[in-house]
Amino acid sequence: MTNFDALTEREILALAISLEEEDERVYADFADGLKEEYPASASVFAGMRTEESGHRRRLIQLYQQKFGEHIPLIRRQDVKGFVQRKPVWLVRPLGLDTVRQQASAIEVETRRFYEKSAARTQDASIRQLLDDLAQEERTHEDRAQELTEEKLKPETVQDEERARRRLFVLQIIQPGLEGLMDGSVSTLAPVFASALATHKSWDAFLVGLAASIGAGISMGFAEALSDDGSLTGRGHPLIRGVVCGGMTTLGGIGHTLPFLIPGLRTALTVAICVVLVELGVITWVRHRYMDTPTWSAAFQVILGGALVFATGILIGSA
Repeated sequence: MTNFDALTEREILALAISLEEEDERVYADFADGLKEEYPASASVFAGMRTEESGHRRRLIQLYQQKFGEHIPLIRRQDVKGFVQRKPVWLVRPLGLDTVRQQASAIEVETRRFYEKSAARTQDASIRQLLDDLAQEERTHEDRAQELTEEKLKPETVQDEERARRRLFVLQIIQPGLEGLMDGSVSTLAPVFASALATHKSWDAFLVGLAASIGAGISMGFAEALSDDGSLTGRGHPLIRGVVCGGMTTLGGIGHTLPFLIPGLRTALTVAICVVLVELGVITWVRHRYMDTPTWSAAFQVILGGALVFATGILIGSA
């Protein structure tokens, strides 16, 4: 890597051309990655790509006038001082907030590059172009806002918010709820059966801990291997697996921790209260995010939990 201050005017122009070409392609990737779920936002970034393309053409024209046809390949990673960019444009589906933050960072960095380059350039025409581009980059965020207001009409914004909510439900809520239900319900039987069979809180705790962790690992792998998200739009399988596995373990651990209390009767009472809270949380999540009527969600969850709880009681009392 070389220091920025060591660059000649020829190399500064070559680097500027490379930066504009990279930014243009990044915005094109943003537009392509957003077009299916957020078509209006995709058009915003397509407009920004067009502006970057215009900047690149102006830089190339001036370079040809000053230094000829050959443009040396100087990239941002060859010069010290540039921020390392995370390749968020390779992730599918793209997140709106992540993309907009990345675009803002790109504009700020490019503007500072032009300002610093213009300050150390002696050629009047080169300095003029760099000053102009710095000003345009400074107003690029305003231009993006204009594009947003032009392209993203109120009804379009509502559509994109619904799409964002749908993706959040598919990628986070659905696997998390599945894990929480499995962890909360499936571990009831072994925990309470062991408590009633052994009459020892510690034994019940060990059984619940083992069941919770085991179920979490199992559910996590099952969710991660179910599909890669490319066709279903459910997001990265690793994220879904971690969410599902973590919530499964959490659902089981909740009513397992009370059995750290030495007194069995007290432990059972606290554990039952925790189970009721867990079932209430599951009911609320199903109603809030899965559009399930409250009474219907409550009935389904409580019925399932009651059947599993009764199974544990019967087996533990046998």
